[in-house]
Amino acid sequence: MKDLSMHLMDIAQNSVRAKASQVILSVWDVDDSIILQVEDDGTGMDEATIKKVSDPFFTSRTKRKVGLGIPLFKQNAELTGGSILLQSTLGKGTLIKAVFIKTNIDCLPRGDLAQTVTLLMVG
Repeated sequence: MKDLSMHLMDIAQNSVRAKASQVILSVWDVDDSIILQVEDDGTGMDEATIKKVSDPFFTSRTKRKVGLGIPLFKQNAELTGGSILLQSTLGKGTLIKAVFIKTNIDCLPRGDLAQTVTLLMVG
């Protein structure tokens, strides 16, 4: 992913694939941090899936053998000194929150977050 807006798009698309009827996108610019959060009411994940989801060679899709969205999201947050939080309950939904330290040289540019959110709402 070349910018934070692309990460937001990818994670929101995961929510849609998980049959979410409600997806809440939050972006905060606080002090030295950029926080991206996606919360949905989709199918959620069990504990075994949550443990595997950071592995780039794990995916729930049947048409390909890798799933890079969450592993890259996690890697890019951690490269800045930030962190990621993933909470999910099977049948209830998922929350993923990433903190990026914006003054770190490895922090990706924001991208066009407003346009990305608009595109997600229209789509």
